[in-house]
Amino acid sequence: MTRPFEIEQQADLPASPEQVWEAIATGPGIDSWFMGRNEVEPREGGTTTMETGGQREEGVVTAYEPGKRFATRTPTAEDGRFMAFEYLIEARDGGSTVLRVVHSGLLGDDWQDEYDALRRGWPFHLHTLREYLAHFPGRTGTPVFAVAPSGEQRIRAALTRALSLPSRVAVGARAHAEPAGLPPLDGEVTWADDERFAVRTADGIYTFHHFPGVALMFHHLFGPAPEAAEAAWQRWLTDLVA
Repeated sequence: MTRPFEIEQQADLPASPEQVWEAIATGPGIDSWFMGRNEVEPREGGTTTMETGGQREEGVVTAYEPGKRFATRTPTAEDGRFMAFEYLIEARDGGSTVLRVVHSGLLGDDWQDEYDALRRGWPFHLHTLREYLAHFPGRTGTPVFAVAPSGEQRIRAALTRALSLPSRVAVGARAHAEPAGLPPLDGEVTWADDERFAVRTADGIYTFHHFPGVALMFHHLFGPAPEAAEAAWQRWLTDLVA
């Protein structure tokens, strides 16, 4: 049985409406703060795609008003489920922008767990968008994704040890890691909650997520990322949770 849902979030962003539009309504822009590798056909009725870990999800652009409003919708599944995303942009004095996000649709039998996960995730994603616009303006990121199943109940402890972080991760803590085949990671924790934390370095935004039985990474690299970066991070994560 499906159930309707709606989540509304608002973010004050240190960027112009034009910069925010590039970040939310173009493939390279979305790559720089959200999930996966994205493509957007820039018109109403155009196609959107997101590829994450070999999984491809398509949608359609339902509103395309540059600098003002962008909306997409996924196809309706056999059981009626779908998701819709609407982004509303409003300029503010001083060159900043207010972005309002409305995420709605129909969820399936596990609707409560799905809804709770979505509701918890959006503040983090908008924080990542703010970090991108504040610290890497005018640049586009290379997305890096890795996932590893884990039977270890203390996966957060393994992650914090590997990143030289204290057991209680707090915003402002310094992280350091030397993953094989990659440049050293040196940066500052900018987000920390019970399910994830994020580290900003001079060349990227690194995010680490842990849930029962699985660990995920969504990184956004703004420097000269090596072609093998995703494979190297996958090895790092797999070895860590083995």
